[in-house]
Amino acid sequence: MYTNPQTATNPAGATTVLVANRGEIAVRIMRTLRRLGMRSVAIHSDGDPDARHVHAADTAVRVGGADLADSYLNGAAIIDAALTAGAGMVHPGYGFLSENAGFGRACAEAGLVFVGPPAAAIDAMGDKIRAKSAVAAAGVPLLPGFAEEPDTPMDEDQLARAAAEVGYPLLIKPSAGGGGKGMRLVRTPVDLAAAAAAARREARAAFGDATLLVERFVERPRHIEIQVLADTHGNVVHLGERECSLQRRHQKIVEEAPSPLLTADQRTAMGEAAVAAAKACGYVGAGTVEFIVQAGDAGGAGDSTAKSPSPLDYSFLEMNTRLQVEHPITEAVATVAGQRGVDLVELQLRVAKGDPLSFSQADIGMSGHAVESRVYAEDPARDFLPTGGRVLLLSEPEGSDVRVDSGVDGGAEITSAYDPMLAKVVTWGPDRAAALDRMDTALAEYTLLGCTTNVGYLRRLLRHPRVVSADLSTDLIELVHRELLPEEGEEVPDELYAAAALDRQLDLEPAGPAADRFDVPDGWRIGAPAWTMWRLRAPRLGTVAVAIRRSVPPDAPHRSGALDYEVRVGDSAPVPARASRSADGRRLAVSFGGHTVHYARAADDSSLWLGHEGGTWQLLEEPAFAPIRERESAVDGTVRSPMPGTVLSVLVEQGRHVAAGTPVAVVEAMKMEHTVTSPIDGVVARVDAHPGRSVALDTVLAAVTPEPAEPPPGSAEPATHEE
Repeated sequence: MYTNPQTATNPAGATTVLVANRGEIAVRIMRTLRRLGMRSVAIHSDGDPDARHVHAADTAVRVGGADLADSYLNGAAIIDAALTAGAGMVHPGYGFLSENAGFGRACAEAGLVFVGPPAAAIDAMGDKIRAKSAVAAAGVPLLPGFAEEPDTPMDEDQLARAAAEVGYPLLIKPSAGGGGKGMRLVRTPVDLAAAAAAARREARAAFGDATLLVERFVERPRHIEIQVLADTHGNVVHLGERECSLQRRHQKIVEEAPSPLLTADQRTAMGEAAVAAAKACGYVGAGTVEFIVQAGDAGGAGDSTAKSPSPLDYSFLEMNTRLQVEHPITEAVATVAGQRGVDLVELQLRVAKGDPLSFSQADIGMSGHAVESRVYAEDPARDFLPTGGRVLLLSEPEGSDVRVDSGVDGGAEITSAYDPMLAKVVTWGPDRAAALDRMDTALAEYTLLGCTTNVGYLRRLLRHPRVVSADLSTDLIELVHRELLPEEGEEVPDELYAAAALDRQLDLEPAGPAADRFDVPDGWRIGAPAWTMWRLRAPRLGTVAVAIRRSVPPDAPHRSGALDYEVRVGDSAPVPARASRSADGRRLAVSFGGHTVHYARAADDSSLWLGHEGGTWQLLEEPAFAPIRERESAVDGTVRSPMPGTVLSVLVEQGRHVAAGTPVAVVEAMKMEHTVTSPIDGVVARVDAHPGRSVALDTVLAAVTPEPAEPPPGSAEPATHEE
């Protein structure tokens, strides 16, 4: 770990820092504060008084209700909390108020040190048009494009002439926004006017500003960003780049450093451009300059045959005036004076206190390779919709060159109130292949039961040939998404249904040697044991019948020992099986058809969760009278919520005839609306959803009963009996 030699002995003294954030970033900042001997103050809402970051701090202050506007976005309440707790500094982390210039000014007016850039720099880089003007004057490359004047939209003729001069395809985006809102891709002139009008409407609704920025669209782009650091004495350096091209919905899920695309010369050129951009806005603190790069051949650093882009192939995208989610990979590879391991939070704090940087650009290097994977509470099979639930079991990877920044503990309730990112797994290796191998092992060891996550999907993504060969682009996940999902019918393999049924069967076994023949759950009868039937359902899938019978004498060992069975899944032939459970109930060992698997295990009142090598499965037991659908869920008329959230509206009423695909209800989570439709033709038999009510994942919203088939033409009417 690099430590500033000028202030190595408890430089902070009794300084107290309020962390104006939550989750993994708050915990991560507090870790550095504790190492430096500084006190930390956490804030929390009514929605998370027992969250991990609250317990990680020296003290915690409630700042408002569960609504974000009343708590983590309530700048006045946060400043009051800092003053009440005796804090002298406020660290905003990322998200929330981290890039809010008004909050930075309010902190200064209250006598608090804002651990971030000057408000003027936030303002300058927060507007895309102003930012591009500033960096262009500093000689930083830009994409060809044009921008509207504020409050002066171009008419159709002006827009068409400017677009023709830049050339198609074009990307239209709001000047004031981000996150993909309002963005429109235009490939031909005939689509320009309609796309611009739609972009303006969405931009005005989302940001209150309809001003547009239009740029040349780059096919198969790569997203590469440079970490910069500046002090109050005019020193500005960069600490190398990060490759952030693996994205879904314009949001990163895997990052790595250094970029496998760049050569040393390209790295130097882009680093100098990033430093120029930071100087152009008078930047202070840690920040990130993002570039869009035309994807070339795979390879780069360490590959003498790779094609590296010329300086004209990269262009300024934007500057993030805060710490980035992916900052740990820079910390893992950056070296100062030959020593690997930089703490960017420590450097932020020192800069905020007015200390000069103790190193120059010549002192900075890079060693090895690092990869970061973001663990989200989301379901990739449902187009990455957010999930939720109570964390029943959590086991995070450990080991050399493995780091986990986590914001949750066992027992935590994952809801739609906050961002679905739960943790970040970071691995380092002497080269890219080693870092990827360690990441695969680390993700296989990451287990979270009780809430569906993207961990298994991340493993498959990182093993995809294009990722392994570094043939990356921001649209890669969109292109290969279907390849990374299980084939239909293989979402839950037979061995998982068998394991879940065997787990249920173990619950029936006597705790010791059976004293009474009828205590043995083998359906004993004269001739042979009988089958015990279990009906299991995975969310979104149909019910599957699993039959089990004992294949050992009634005086078999008690539950802690392995018991022998025969298992029949659906209509398949019986398979020999053996099952045992650990004493603490957290592990389930199952041998099925000669193959033994050790599952992580957790159960609640309604379901069983099993985990293995990054994959997790939820199995629910259906009542004995439930219909057996053999995975053919299309015939099921139950309408369930695809994510935890709030019901915005109910669009049908009981007794209404609906066709498959008819909207039934609208559920909202994290400002994302999802329309839930009827899976079949039929009649609405029951409506369980109510506007304004919170629902969990898989909650029943309504039930549709299939309409009876009409008798074939010419068939006789059923006979009736008359008195």
